[in-house]
Amino acid sequence: MPGTQVPSKIRFTPERLFRPRSIAVVGANTQLGASLLCNIALGAFRGRLESADSIDRLSSQPDLALIAAAVPEIEPLLSQLAAKGCAAAIVLRAVDGVQKAAQQTGVRVVGPHSFGLTASAVGLNASLSHIAVPPGRLALVSQSASICRTVIDWAGPNSVGFSHLVGLGEADDIGFSLVLDWLSRDPGTGSILLDIRRIKNPRPFLSAARAAAHLRPVVAVRPGLLLEDASGSAEKTFEAALRRAGVLSVPSVEELLAAAETLGRARPLRGETLAIVSNAVGLGQLASDAAMRRQIEVAELEFSGPASSSASPPETLASQAFALANRKDVGGTLVVHAPSGPGDDAAIRDLASAPPAAASGPLLVCATGETTGALHRSALLAAGLPVFASLEQAVRGFLHLLQDRRNRMAARELPPSAVLPLGPERQTVRGIFARFRNAGRVTTTQDEALAVLGAYGIPIVSSRCVTTPEDAVDAARLLGFPNAIKIREAIPPAERSRTGLALDLHTPGQALSAARLLLARYAQQDHTPELIVQQQAHRARELSIRVADDATFGPVIAFGRGGPIRPAAGDLGWGLPPVNLPLARALILRSRVGARLTQEQRDLPAIDPGPVAEALVRVSQLVLDFPQIARLEVTSLFADAEGVVAADAWICLRGPDEPTVQLAIAPYPAELVEEWVSGADHFIIHPVRPEDAEAHGAFFNRLAPVDIRYRFFTTIRELSREQIVRLTQIDYDREMAFIAVRPATGETVGVARVVCEPDDRSAEFAVIVQPDVKGKGLASHLMHRLIAWARQRGLREIVGQVLAENTPMLDFCRHLGFSLHRLAEEPDVIEARLVLD
Repeated sequence: MPGTQVPSKIRFTPERLFRPRSIAVVGANTQLGASLLCNIALGAFRGRLESADSIDRLSSQPDLALIAAAVPEIEPLLSQLAAKGCAAAIVLRAVDGVQKAAQQTGVRVVGPHSFGLTASAVGLNASLSHIAVPPGRLALVSQSASICRTVIDWAGPNSVGFSHLVGLGEADDIGFSLVLDWLSRDPGTGSILLDIRRIKNPRPFLSAARAAAHLRPVVAVRPGLLLEDASGSAEKTFEAALRRAGVLSVPSVEELLAAAETLGRARPLRGETLAIVSNAVGLGQLASDAAMRRQIEVAELEFSGPASSSASPPETLASQAFALANRKDVGGTLVVHAPSGPGDDAAIRDLASAPPAAASGPLLVCATGETTGALHRSALLAAGLPVFASLEQAVRGFLHLLQDRRNRMAARELPPSAVLPLGPERQTVRGIFARFRNAGRVTTTQDEALAVLGAYGIPIVSSRCVTTPEDAVDAARLLGFPNAIKIREAIPPAERSRTGLALDLHTPGQALSAARLLLARYAQQDHTPELIVQQQAHRARELSIRVADDATFGPVIAFGRGGPIRPAAGDLGWGLPPVNLPLARALILRSRVGARLTQEQRDLPAIDPGPVAEALVRVSQLVLDFPQIARLEVTSLFADAEGVVAADAWICLRGPDEPTVQLAIAPYPAELVEEWVSGADHFIIHPVRPEDAEAHGAFFNRLAPVDIRYRFFTTIRELSREQIVRLTQIDYDREMAFIAVRPATGETVGVARVVCEPDDRSAEFAVIVQPDVKGKGLASHLMHRLIAWARQRGLREIVGQVLAENTPMLDFCRHLGFSLHRLAEEPDVIEARLVLD
């Protein structure tokens, strides 16, 4: 962390927090300390445990200190721990100044007001739980002690256990990002639950959440959003941010637990269809109805016609369920079981006793009833199956799997190779902003805002500013009829009066009368009003694009129905910039109006959402280029079969002394693009982007087999979709990949990549070029770009592993100044390390 003064003998690593070999409880003489010691003893911690009333009485160097003592100031205490060589501490009481003290001493802190920590891999229960925390594969990260207790209390009867439970408390130092980075790499964690009260650093949080969700299900709840913002905007922004990271957002703790039940036990869906099999016709049909009401596609079953239209006997129910779960055309299978008298236990016994490999797809079971049903559910839970007591709960469980699948697939979507050519006139926009700032304003008039949009390639209606009725008529003739005339104002659209607008002016006489009326109506103001004459947009669908700051995630884009009055939050599609074309199309479809664009509506034909998506991408780029924009509203974006045109807009800039707000998602670093020439060869060097996916796959196919083995330490015939996504959709905050492209063909011919470690001190590198560009200095140039990026990033070293037989690569590393040494645990592997200045 920049600016942190860390004592030389202190080096924090996540292992010292999550897998400590030694623990010290400070304040053991307090009730809180006694509770901790009791829980640690009951958890059978496998490391060394020491307790003391004060730090100076500790005899050893602990990895982790649990501070149960009440202290007026935290900094002196952390300084004492640092002197002991302690790297991490959990502060269980409320105390101020934790963040500053952690930076000054180098001791990383969980808390204050933490619920504690459990880690089943080392038998650690250093929590304030009043009941035992069962081991398992679920991880809970929470900022609320009450949520922690609720989830632990629910877990036991539902046969759910935890790999980790982390009570962040106020999270003044260690927050969600560090914990998520650890959990995403932990083989003992199957899924992750997040209870979020406050996100101090949204960009690293989303970065870590995306990395974790790429590997396993992550579900999050954020209580109190509607109390903070009754309009629902904050809630929708939270959902959009987590969706972008591939995280499933749920509205309540009940939903959080339900999602944990399903995602923690079921295999991932293989598709979006649900097959239902039941031993009771009525219940099966009700299950189908419940699923279809949630817009879930119910599969047609060959052996019984429509799903669940007939009952399966007990002796075949399980075999039919496993057959469905193994079909590739079935996304998931729901078994609905009703108590049916003698022989009733056969199907339950067969389901519970089957090995995990019996079903390659997800298998959900709804065991109804309260007497025998409760016994059945207990047996199925013990077998590790996702079990539900009601049809609605079962359908909701499938829906959680479906939403998780959609979120994670969207986060890993392969976009088309075409990149929207923007070509914005940034200097024009700077001039517009400078002019109205010099006039003492921070807001634009309608024509100024439209000019800004036009500079970014968004079609706009033709406009003229005039001050007299006669000039209005001349402008109307020049633009062509019909016209619209409006008062020129620098106020938000929602605050404008409808009396300041005249529409459907078809003749010079109508334009003259309207202009005179508007000027007379506003003549009493303290300044001479001006008019805007516009060519009136023809009848089309009126849409809107709005940008504003969210208190947590910064700039957010909302899309929906047009007009000066903002639609309800639930009717809008929400997203975070930057957006590309696939993200923009998805944002449109999430809005109420967007889902109907491709349908005929009254006398309006269906339209292609493509031009609307392009407008969203251009607005997103405008916000990226000009972070001084605080609010932007395109309230009238007319869309028809010919494209889009903006007719009304407004922009508000931040004040001269108002700081800009950081984007929650790192934008594409376009400033790192360069041209590079080697002899007669010309290359474009640029950071990899999602649109490079197709070219990246083709590049891999042109590599020599020996080069692939040297790069990946194994033989790979082709990259999978998942691998291509991972290599081209990178997080620019934590990794970089420079690719070399032949501009004439668009072919990728080389790539150098570096991925930062969670400690933010070191990173792992790799480089490879295709055979026909070897010997041209391209690999060296890519590596020099990579090393420069790592230095600018503040990394202390970059390392890589090279097969001992790969002599050319070893010579290449020596030439770049890397030190080489053989790994003791892998004699055929050489580690190359470069210490950065």
